[in-house]
Amino acid sequence: MSIIRRVRDITAATLNERLEKSEDPVRLIDQFLWSTREEIIQCEKLYQQYNEHNHHLKSQWLQADQHKEKREQQAMTALKAGEEHLARIALHEKQSAEERANQYRELYEQSSSNVAELEDQLRELRSEYQTVYDKREYYAARMESLRLQQRMNARYGVQGQEPGSMFRRLEDRISDMELEAKSLREIRRFGAEVLHEAGSRVQSVVERELELLKRKLEKEGWSSSS
Repeated sequence: MSIIRRVRDITAATLNERLEKSEDPVRLIDQFLWSTREEIIQCEKLYQQYNEHNHHLKSQWLQADQHKEKREQQAMTALKAGEEHLARIALHEKQSAEERANQYRELYEQSSSNVAELEDQLRELRSEYQTVYDKREYYAARMESLRLQQRMNARYGVQGQEPGSMFRRLEDRISDMELEAKSLREIRRFGAEVLHEAGSRVQSVVERELELLKRKLEKEGWSSSS
């Protein structure tokens, strides 16, 4: 089982899947980098503590082992001197020292295994961090390219009209205005002609009426000269 428990919201296993759905991949990657960096810091602290503890266990193990060897030598010296009682006391202490040495050795071996696991986890975290950091630079460059492209498209939409297209539209507009002016002139001329024609018709009717009145008066014996 892992020594440290992963508490990150984003892991390397799910990062790619979440990147595909994210509208802001750089922000998502920054969250991953921040949480991974925090985990690396905590793992480094734990690694340092384990190393210090490991050195202490090894020191205790070697010290107990040396004590065992020393008591064994003392027991041999006591036997050579014919002091069996002292030899038994030395051998008893030797057994106690050997038991402590075995206990500390087991603890040291277990601690060394944990230190090795922590080293592997640190290498994995640092490798993840570097890989994702490189990916962040790539996505940041892509997002910047997209931002500049959008700005260019916006500017092109306003000012990027082709001169030929622009002048064609201007030509069409001027032609429409000329056609409207020509139509207005024709309407005015037609109106003047109609008014003139109407005036002529009215004058003709007046003259006819005048002739009719003259004839009527002549029949009644009235003369225009009188």
